[in-house]
Amino acid sequence: MDEKRLASLKKLERRLDHHFKEMEWLDRALTHRSYVNEISFSKKVSNEVLEFLGDSVLNLAVGRLLHQKFPEAREGILTYWRGHLVKQSTLASLSEELQLDDYLLLGKGELLSGGKKKSSILANTYEALVGAIFMDSGFNQALAIIQKHFEPYLEARTLSVIFNDFKSLLQMVAQQAHGVSPQYQVLKESGPEHDKRFQASVLIHGETKGVGWGKSKKEAEQEAARKALKEISAKS
Repeated sequence: MDEKRLASLKKLERRLDHHFKEMEWLDRALTHRSYVNEISFSKKVSNEVLEFLGDSVLNLAVGRLLHQKFPEAREGILTYWRGHLVKQSTLASLSEELQLDDYLLLGKGELLSGGKKKSSILANTYEALVGAIFMDSGFNQALAIIQKHFEPYLEARTLSVIFNDFKSLLQMVAQQAHGVSPQYQVLKESGPEHDKRFQASVLIHGETKGVGWGKSKKEAEQEAARKALKEISAKS
């Protein structure tokens, strides 16, 4: 690694608040395969293996953080929540916040096609960074950094948006348990035009699992899904 690249990565190291024992891990995390393919004489290795490792470490770490925050939550719900937290758009946002694109090595073709702004590349780069920290300093250090990065996403306000999406959660539960999707029906409308109330039901295999009221059809369906999940949880 030349001095210019090393000095650049030192700046990123300070932003990450992590001192790499071997700076080569950070360099590799920021080396896309398109760069390696175009520089045939280089000894550089792409970040693909670190991305693979980082994906596993990230899922384990976020799963652990969720379990610590919600020790009574069931496995299916934790899996659903984790999936929302580690989705591509979240990881790409973290990558942008850390300005990883400023240090990412891409091939000319990928650069010209706007590779530094592609969500898939940014998300994969964040995973590779996690893999690099894991390889350099072990799981506990990777966990500490992931916890710091995900702190805003684990705040009550953010979680309430994710965790109150009962329809999506019921969809996942119904698919896993029965291999079907829930069906919703609006049963009733009441009240004046300016203050309508709706009643909706949700059915699985033709059987009503929950009925809910709301100020909109969507709100009523969410309440029906919440009640269905409560019933399913009570029976399992």
